[in-house]
Amino acid sequence: MENTTILKNETTNTSLIRARSWAEIDFKALTENTAIIRSLLPDSCRLMAVVKANAYGHGDVIVSRHLNSIGVTDFAVATLEEGIHLRKAGICGNILILGYTPASFASQISYYQLTQTVTDLSHARALAQSGFYLDVHLKIDTGMHRLGITPEHFTEICRLFEQPDINVTGMFTHLCTADSTEPSDIKYADFQIQQFLELDKTLKASGIQVPIHIQSSYGVINYPGLPCDFARPGILLYGCYSDTNKDSCLLPSMRPVLSWYTHIASIREIPAGESVGYGRTHRAKRPERIAVLPVGYADGYPRSLSNQGYVIIHGKAAPVIGRICMDQMTVDISDIPMASVNDKATLIGSEGALTLTAEELAVRSGSITNELLSRIGSRIHRIPVNKKNPSLNPKDFP
Repeated sequence: MENTTILKNETTNTSLIRARSWAEIDFKALTENTAIIRSLLPDSCRLMAVVKANAYGHGDVIVSRHLNSIGVTDFAVATLEEGIHLRKAGICGNILILGYTPASFASQISYYQLTQTVTDLSHARALAQSGFYLDVHLKIDTGMHRLGITPEHFTEICRLFEQPDINVTGMFTHLCTADSTEPSDIKYADFQIQQFLELDKTLKASGIQVPIHIQSSYGVINYPGLPCDFARPGILLYGCYSDTNKDSCLLPSMRPVLSWYTHIASIREIPAGESVGYGRTHRAKRPERIAVLPVGYADGYPRSLSNQGYVIIHGKAAPVIGRICMDQMTVDISDIPMASVNDKATLIGSEGALTLTAEELAVRSGSITNELLSRIGSRIHRIPVNKKNPSLNPKDFP
């Protein structure tokens, strides 16, 4: 007999969003973090929210919409595609593409009213000859030697302000040691800052004045008083720090925006001596009760945490055992007798007296927080919490 059961509103059933694994995005924490960052900066310095890489894994559209709602109108992304995605989602304000975009895509940069970074002099010439009027920011290479025009090309930089088909609306550089308090690193950051400010001063003396920006997240923390028109916080906006092993100045009290959860899919008991998972890398030294969690490295959970990480279940640590698979992982719940199928497991966040931060997870996996969060995959639904309107709209979830 034909199955005529109809799943009503299947695509809008918000319970499906939590069926496997999900991340909660705390809008209240995001609002508070934004206010803290603003308080560190001069009143004349505007916040340019960096929402590249899906807002560091937090969901670029939902994050940017919320930031728009609290008055943020300047954003930075890495690619043309990311900028177009935000425009199609209705994000208002200036959107700066920090990375290289070939001049052959100038029509899309213009159509979606994006601002393109000029990455070197040849890129500037190609953009100027594209046939489209473009807003651009000049990237100045003060010592990172990644992208940008060096200050020694002062004459060529001046000429860029005279090009009829590009409108220079900003100029910026990037500090490569802003996260360190090592004397040699501070000296190098100061060298970069002085190079950039001296270029700005010389341009002003020539009658050229343009908004400038230098600080990313650690620049905001360690160099908050710079005379800039914008600051570009990224990881800091989301209440995290790149690497807890780095020596840095006193950090402001920020709150993590993202928590990551899954459910127990299955529970089984194995006798002592039995192995678990690919390669039999875990062997039980005692009778064990193990739980299978439906999340794996394809979702962004680091495979390097095999037999090393842990999750939180019922407020207790459940060690990861065996190799982490593409879509699943196993944890030891022998010491959590109350654990049952469908119980929540916390991958990042707090439960009871335990907290597992993104920073700790990143260090354990041999990486940094930026990489860990930005790798959280598209199968993980991002759910806004602590917002004014608690209703869920699945169309918002990437």
